[in-house]
Amino acid sequence: MTRTILIDPVTRIEGHAKISIHLDAGGSVSAAHFHVGEFRGFEAFCVGRPFSEMAAITARICGICPVSHLLAAAKTSDQLLAVSIPPAAERLRRLMNLAQIIQSHALSFFHLSSPDFLLGWDSDPAQRNVFGLIAADPELARGGIRLRQFGQAVIERLGGRKIHPAWAVPGGVRSPLQPGDRDWIRSRLSEAVATTQGALELFKRLLDGPLAAEAGDFGDFPSLFLALVGPDDRWEHYGGQLRLIDSTGAPVGRDLPSDGLSPEQLDNLLAEAVEPWTYLKFPYYKPLGPEAGSYRVGPLARLNVCERIGHERADRELLELRQRGGRVVTSSFHYHLARLIEILAALEAIEALLDDPALSDSHVRAHAGVNAREAVGVSEAPRGTLFHHYKVDANGLIEAVNLIIATGQNNRAMNRTITQIARQHIQAGPAEAGPGDQLPEIAEGLLNRVEAGIRCFDPCLSCSTHAAGQMPLHVQLIGPEGEVLRERWRD
Repeated sequence: MTRTILIDPVTRIEGHAKISIHLDAGGSVSAAHFHVGEFRGFEAFCVGRPFSEMAAITARICGICPVSHLLAAAKTSDQLLAVSIPPAAERLRRLMNLAQIIQSHALSFFHLSSPDFLLGWDSDPAQRNVFGLIAADPELARGGIRLRQFGQAVIERLGGRKIHPAWAVPGGVRSPLQPGDRDWIRSRLSEAVATTQGALELFKRLLDGPLAAEAGDFGDFPSLFLALVGPDDRWEHYGGQLRLIDSTGAPVGRDLPSDGLSPEQLDNLLAEAVEPWTYLKFPYYKPLGPEAGSYRVGPLARLNVCERIGHERADRELLELRQRGGRVVTSSFHYHLARLIEILAALEAIEALLDDPALSDSHVRAHAGVNAREAVGVSEAPRGTLFHHYKVDANGLIEAVNLIIATGQNNRAMNRTITQIARQHIQAGPAEAGPGDQLPEIAEGLLNRVEAGIRCFDPCLSCSTHAAGQMPLHVQLIGPEGEVLRERWRD
């Protein structure tokens, strides 16, 4: 006989989901499940459309990560054309992806997660949000807002709009960077770097103090890690090689090129498992099977897979991260620190790109017809490695689409993380307790920690599903006969 604790919806994530915590007959946590209940239909309604429209269509999957899908779709389309895009176009795409990393990571850290760190796990949920953060630390909140604005402004200056820019196209991009925009970006870099370094110092102090326990409680377990890696094993976000490592840092399988990854290579690399309680799939490394082959992607995976970032300030922070967590950092709580390090890396990479003469070239697009009937495009979204796989007919009309989303690739790790947190923090009585027996309190801070385990991964359910909005939080403790033993509402 069992009881179930239900958290519905999980708050401060992009999209809608719930968590159920299952207790065994002894009152211990047996498992925790992250449920995604909405269905994503993008793969189906893309069929029949020209592949040249896929960048604009798939960018509409999400208002948080449109650039990620824009670039993955454009890279897939490049392969269908069988062209090498002009050097200027490649650098401009990189510039937009760096801006996307900055704005998305800033949203995750400052808006969604820092209220937990700075206001407290047990604080009033009505105040534990960005508005409460503004009241408690207006300088930090203002810096985080401006940092995100900087990333969005770079996207807008390249693509004409902050959200859903129809700019990256098969064969390159629509327009080059204007000299005035280059000067504007350069003029804002110092403020963005100062904000990021200040946030890094603050968060590291918290890790050495009140947040020290979370590094061990929030999803600290061995797993595989998948990410792109560049030349000389540098940090990468757009091209390079796909690399899979284990928790000791040893490579698993062999590196595969991200540009020109064949459908056969992808099929041999990954498979997707399903569970009846969620629409979100469970990708895994195919040769090892669903359990042993589960892996993590995203900022922590990218920092684990690379040997160095290749920029001075970010490399110092990477060294310190490894001094804290080891050569391969396995605690999911360190995703937050990894995001801040990647913001700093992205700012330094933008600074270097602005000095690249090729960025000024007006030749930004190659033209060709359909030269391949199937292709895979790979890019690093802020949340992790993103795959677009298309099949087309002789006229370039889409016959099949498969999108392997970063949030899905972290799915098994998210479930393991919340199970670990629940076992550490939720204590309940025996499942066969009668109505007069003492029932466990559903404490706000305990439930918030379980939710925060999901926020470590910054899941984007608008990408992995089609989000249906938000609703008040309703938590129920349900007895073995389905009766509600205790409940809690969050308005």
